[in-house]
Amino acid sequence: MVKKTIWAALALLCAAAMPAQASEPSVVKLADVANEVLGYTRYTVFDDVTIGIDGGVVTLAGKVTMPYKAEDLARRVSRVAGVEQVRNHLTVLPVSQFDDSLRSWLAHAIYDHPLFLHYASMANPPIHIVVDGGRVTLTGVVNSEVERTVAYGIARSSLALSVTNELKTDAEMPRLLDRGR
Repeated sequence: MVKKTIWAALALLCAAAMPAQASEPSVVKLADVANEVLGYTRYTVFDDVTIGIDGGVVTLAGKVTMPYKAEDLARRVSRVAGVEQVRNHLTVLPVSQFDDSLRSWLAHAIYDHPLFLHYASMANPPIHIVVDGGRVTLTGVVNSEVERTVAYGIARSSLALSVTNELKTDAEMPRLLDRGR
């Protein structure tokens, strides 16, 4: 189940920004690009990156907590075989003590919950917590609707100004992957 969740999260990361119709097979392997992002040691549950591939052009989108992360990720992806160009559309989240405190509280509240303990020990836990100006967005892939609902409930019980739940379940992943075919 854990391995399935990791691959489901990887698939979500990749499928979220894929073009609706690919006119030709990608020169770049999606898994290779995703491995570069997920293998970046400073990529955390507070960052959210989506990958789009069109031929040799890779587009990175999403939000990261520090400017160097956007630069490092683009550089790492540019070294993947077949990548001709990287369009770096990563947004750097503003510096805020409130946002930092909220991120930390949410990460502990979610990953210390008995339902999510099995995720807490993963190198890349699947629930990402993006906090921007006190507004929380949950992204990633969880095993069930119950997990999605509980994570949302935990986030709603915080001091967040608003909470958007973009978590997907394993069951929803095949439909997302069909989009890119």
